[in-house]
Amino acid sequence: MNNNYAQIEELLHQRADFQARLNLLPYDGSPEVKDRNGKKYLYIRKRVASRLTSTYVGEYSDELYQLLLRNVRESRELKKNIRRLDRELAQLGYSDAELSARVQMNLDFARANMKSNIYDQAVLEGVATTFPQTEDIIENGRVNGVSASDVQKILNLKHAWEFVLDKDVISYPTDYSILCHIAKLVNEGFYHDGGRIRGVPVTIGGTSYIPPLPIESIVKEKLEAILAESLPADEKAITLCLFCMKTQIFNDGNKRAAVIFANHYLISQGEGMLIIPEQEVPEFKKLLVAYYEDRDQGEIMDFMKVKCVKTF
Repeated sequence: MNNNYAQIEELLHQRADFQARLNLLPYDGSPEVKDRNGKKYLYIRKRVASRLTSTYVGEYSDELYQLLLRNVRESRELKKNIRRLDRELAQLGYSDAELSARVQMNLDFARANMKSNIYDQAVLEGVATTFPQTEDIIENGRVNGVSASDVQKILNLKHAWEFVLDKDVISYPTDYSILCHIAKLVNEGFYHDGGRIRGVPVTIGGTSYIPPLPIESIVKEKLEAILAESLPADEKAITLCLFCMKTQIFNDGNKRAAVIFANHYLISQGEGMLIIPEQEVPEFKKLLVAYYEDRDQGEIMDFMKVKCVKTF
């Protein structure tokens, strides 16, 4: 299997991406129309174990019915692709890794808190949505009174979290390829290839620090060096996060990608999550500027260990 490492890596990324997209579909099942007292109502019919279930969706409309049909077609295509990738992985000698009970608990913990995590990340990015609005976007894909770009950012965060919380992805080593795929997902709809390393100069608002152009080989070496350090898991995750933010590896979405990338490592170790809470964002931004400008004396590490690491 070692000789097929690169191919297996790519197939696992594809499968996790398909699975994340499947999880994003609002309805899972075949549409069913029922007549009651002269009115039509739409239901979703699906088999759960050996039982056939029917879930109410809403009063019949052509628009809603067509949406359900599109969901069915997309769901079938995604499941077909996942089965194809499973066969290809099996042919390459890959078998699913068994996660430890601790890591599985951490995954459940992260899934249970995903909406609040996405909301806190959106606040860090300056997305002006309330928590109920963010929740509505996550569940329904749209909400009134929010710009299309902010809706896209929130949906992209959901997609990236779904990717990272896939059990195959969380069992995969935290490395540059995972980081690039996360960046690609958080930049979807804004950049054609948002996971490609930055090739143009950028500036950062609120600081005199100007990040130099990143060099892929050096970025990889630095990530490997951080991961090889003898540090507690929370300190290692924070170091990964801060390095990615300061380096500005991608054209955009660096803070979003950095936080989710750090969580890939922390969750894979069964050591909780790293999230900058809404109420701590102003202080974090001040400390981050000091870190960018090399005025930090360890304050941001201490702050994040106390305020930003969630354990269970």
